[in-house]
Amino acid sequence: MVQPSPSYTITMRVEAPASQVATSNLVHEIAVAGASVTGIDMTQSHGSSIVVDITCDTVDAEHGQRVVDALNLLEGVRVLKMSDSTFLMHLGGKIEVNPKVPLKTRRDLSRAYTPGVARVCLAIAANPADLRRLTIKRNTVAVVTDGTAVLGLGNLGPGAALPVMEGKAALFKTFAGVDAWPVCLDTTDTEEIIAVVKAIAPVYGGINLEDISAPRCFEIERRLRAELDIPVFHDDQHGTAIVVLAAMINALKVVGKELADVRIVVAGVGAAGSAIITLLLAQGARDVVGFDKDGPLHPGSRRDGDPHRDWVIDHTNPTGFSGSLKEGLVGADVFIGVSAGDILTGDDVATMNDGAVVFALANPTPEVDPIEAAEHATVVATGRSDYPNQINNVLAFPGLFRGLLDVGARHITDEMLRVAAVAIADVVSDDERNAAFIIPGVFDPRVAEAVAEAVREEARKEGSGAAPQRHVASGGGR
Repeated sequence: MVQPSPSYTITMRVEAPASQVATSNLVHEIAVAGASVTGIDMTQSHGSSIVVDITCDTVDAEHGQRVVDALNLLEGVRVLKMSDSTFLMHLGGKIEVNPKVPLKTRRDLSRAYTPGVARVCLAIAANPADLRRLTIKRNTVAVVTDGTAVLGLGNLGPGAALPVMEGKAALFKTFAGVDAWPVCLDTTDTEEIIAVVKAIAPVYGGINLEDISAPRCFEIERRLRAELDIPVFHDDQHGTAIVVLAAMINALKVVGKELADVRIVVAGVGAAGSAIITLLLAQGARDVVGFDKDGPLHPGSRRDGDPHRDWVIDHTNPTGFSGSLKEGLVGADVFIGVSAGDILTGDDVATMNDGAVVFALANPTPEVDPIEAAEHATVVATGRSDYPNQINNVLAFPGLFRGLLDVGARHITDEMLRVAAVAIADVVSDDERNAAFIIPGVFDPRVAEAVAEAVREEARKEGSGAAPQRHVASGGGR
């Protein structure tokens, strides 16, 4: 059963008859309707009535309306207004630009802008390497999308994608001190997207591609990596892969198995699935079978013009398995789902080996009900915040870009992604690790710095960076 969630918090202004049990009756009715009350505030009191603000978590928007309807059926009760807290948070957007320098006097203005700024412009023109040192480029990332694969919602367009990109920018700043800005493009043409990103690249120290549908996302990333001198990272692929590998390292420690020895079934071989497989193999996995909606990938399932699919075929399914997903699960040690909800049952998980690990990451509905899966698997993870072991990309991308920016990295490699995953896994100590805690919490302050340091070290080892420049946060930041 889906539980009430902070994603669907509502606040109702309710008028009710004044009595000793008025608020208790309201809370009881809300609980009967399946919502969870998180706060009650008295706003007005009159001789025969009271007005209270009641905040509660609901399951979805329709559920919130059912709660309102239930209260309106009570004698003498009226819901005067209902507000959705998620929409309130987004009013006017979630990010803003603030100057880092004082602009209070004529002297300040003459240095920050004209005429003094002209000297800085000339310095950069004479020595382009100074661009990273003297501008926001040293600490800024573009979050680029065309809105064709927004969350699990599909092709919503660039405008509807903007709230997600704003949120991403806010996470960059909050968790790693990185200044990020949404760039939502009103085109789905691969060549146009590449051209636009190349044209704006001088401003940024890195590019974070987001919510661009496959297979175009592969070509866009490949081309931009080849044609730009700053790191390009597609978070839907590699961010997910980093966190999955981190969680997998610790999950296998819990069940006492080695990555090289386990059989892994991956449902979904699109952007995220192929990146997960790539990183698992880089860490030492040897027996991985990838499934799409048509079945397992094997030499007979090749398609013309899809090199990423061909790569997966060439490097996985060593036994040539050709059965169904449910048949492939029999005797498997690990299931990773990045596909669609409710494609498996607890009974399917029961056919896996003892000490099974299940990562059901489809959102909002996982591939298998986590509670059913936990009846048979030792470790279960999801992409949701209301179950243990949330696989959340925010554990990866802020620290990753922090490290890349600090060394002025010009590219990003699979080995940087791998060491980032190992760094996340290592944040969970031997004393902390158990079946319900294989991955750090998203607010753990150790994570971003651990990832950043691992990436800085690897980038220096590979000679990826320009002149190293450590970030110094202003105003008591990191």
